[in-house]
Amino acid sequence: MPALGGTGALGRALSHRNARVFFGASAIAWTGLWIHRIAVAWLAWELTRSAFWVGMVAFCDLAPAVLFSPIAGAVADRVDRVRLTMLSQGAIAVQAGVVALLLAFGQLGIGLLLVLEVVGGIAASFSQPARQSLMPALVPRSDLPAAVACNSLCFNVARFVGPAIAGPLIAGYGVVPAIALNCLAYVTATATMPLLRVDAAQRRGHAPGASLLAETLAGLRYAARHPGLGPILAFAAVASVLLRGVQEILPPYVERLFAQGPDGLALLTASIGVGALASGLWVASRGRITGATGLAVGAVGAQALSTAGFVATDIFPVAMACGALMGAAGSVHGISVQTLVQSASDPAMRGRMLSLWGMIVRACPACGALALGTAGELFGLRWPTLAAMALALALVAWGVSRLPRMAAELEGGGGAQGGSDLARR
Repeated sequence: MPALGGTGALGRALSHRNARVFFGASAIAWTGLWIHRIAVAWLAWELTRSAFWVGMVAFCDLAPAVLFSPIAGAVADRVDRVRLTMLSQGAIAVQAGVVALLLAFGQLGIGLLLVLEVVGGIAASFSQPARQSLMPALVPRSDLPAAVACNSLCFNVARFVGPAIAGPLIAGYGVVPAIALNCLAYVTATATMPLLRVDAAQRRGHAPGASLLAETLAGLRYAARHPGLGPILAFAAVASVLLRGVQEILPPYVERLFAQGPDGLALLTASIGVGALASGLWVASRGRITGATGLAVGAVGAQALSTAGFVATDIFPVAMACGALMGAAGSVHGISVQTLVQSASDPAMRGRMLSLWGMIVRACPACGALALGTAGELFGLRWPTLAAMALALALVAWGVSRLPRMAAELEGGGGAQGGSDLARR
């Protein structure tokens, strides 16, 4: 983190003590999270040799966001966000520790693994909006866009760098150390929260003015009515279903398409990580919101084409190159969308909008993974994946047709004013 402090927008964000503590802990926690996901996916594959069960493990981890993320966003807008973050992150650490211990003593089957992944998914649904809603309290208002970009960079780079660490770790030492490392990562992140110097007024969104259900529904209505946020979130949700499932169930692709084991998984995930890191640094260092909508839409097209290349080839080095492009495009898309959501949301609705973004990046890949895993058992992995990529390109065409209106609402300032009006209704 300090090494990035001298570069443009990242330098502005990381010049503040609170931001350095926050983003350092975020990078550690999210890297541990993605290490854990690759580890349990490989474990499910070793236990069952079934793409369906690998998809089911991803589904149980990510799908709780459908039910709990909107509620968690409303909770984050009305309680002490620092305390909620500590409780939810602590729960994730405990879950990972239990999985590692049960596995180490040979007491973990596929059924119990599914149950524990649901528990971890619920905790993560509360952690995400609570933690990210703290960002406006960490830096001056003038540096908030840079902080949003840095936060997005941490998440999206960890989303690919974590698996790049997991591959060699699993190949050399097995699944248990990888899952235990996630436990340690979340213990570390939880321990840093008291180090943040956050004003009491910034720790809580607002005093409860209605029931939790009413505020949850108000957040959903706000997103649906917002002329910029509604379309970009819908676009990102469909794109995540179509594109992200591949990376949630990599082990079957690695073994069935390329006849590779854990070493091949390590090489592929490292390639994805390199691509994500390079593009993530570029997007975060731009330091401006102008053009972010176009990047969000165009990156989906690039990711669809690179994923199609990944499954169409039989040559593993070509697949690695496509993996790097997948990682680069996914990072550009994720950073751009999250920056737009943070910037265009009314402050009173920020926690709820971030919870919807959290639901998209968790629940939608889960649905895609389950669908691809099921189709993979019936038709093989290649053709269902190519069909999903064709649908993703059709989605890009729709996004391009809506691009001028979305960009005007999300980038031009009108969206923020319109969002304030919507929040008051």
